[in-house]
Amino acid sequence: MIRQSHRLPGALPPRERELRETFLKQVELVPGGDRLSRCLQCGTCTGSCPVSYAMDLSPRMMIALFRAGMIEEILHSRSIWICASCYMCTTRCPQQIKITDLLYALKRVAMEKKLYPDRFPVYLLSNSFVRLLYRYGRNHELLLLLRFQLRRDPLQLLRMLPLGWAMYRRGRLALWPKRIHGVSAIRQMIDAAKTLELPREAAPLEFVPGAIGYRAVGQLPEKAV
Repeated sequence: MIRQSHRLPGALPPRERELRETFLKQVELVPGGDRLSRCLQCGTCTGSCPVSYAMDLSPRMMIALFRAGMIEEILHSRSIWICASCYMCTTRCPQQIKITDLLYALKRVAMEKKLYPDRFPVYLLSNSFVRLLYRYGRNHELLLLLRFQLRRDPLQLLRMLPLGWAMYRRGRLALWPKRIHGVSAIRQMIDAAKTLELPREAAPLEFVPGAIGYRAVGQLPEKAV
């Protein structure tokens, strides 16, 4: 006898439950992130977004899909990568939902779980750009294009050879990048930024009675205040 499995109404599949738990942990780190549950679906965020025309899912639709238990569909969309970080949606939201910060949380979940939109490898471009910046302290268009297209569509490089040759003849394209002075300072900034992307655990700060400023939360020693 074959036992048939079924899912109860309102129950999430294991994959969706895992993604939701990961996302909600990120939301806990966003001040006021719990306001997500107050969304009215009024569409103000979508109407205020200057790049919503290029999104396959509008900000309002993403919140609706999250409520419907379809977070994986959101992570496969282009919308979280198209966001211009202008914070217009956050500024105009009548419920004061920090939509931009929540989109960043979704982006972090997508990178952690390696869920990206098809034929929209913007993350490849981002990774290549950061690596060049870390190594040379500056961007180099030729190497950036080579690294990006070799992983995406190598044949596209052949189609762009005439344009590249024309740019090189006119001195508009350098064959190899030069490392800038003080590249170590750039690397320190990138290393510091990477620590901000590490998983974080929300923990209460210890309160010191009768103290003010940094001393009140135990972040500085007595002599440093």
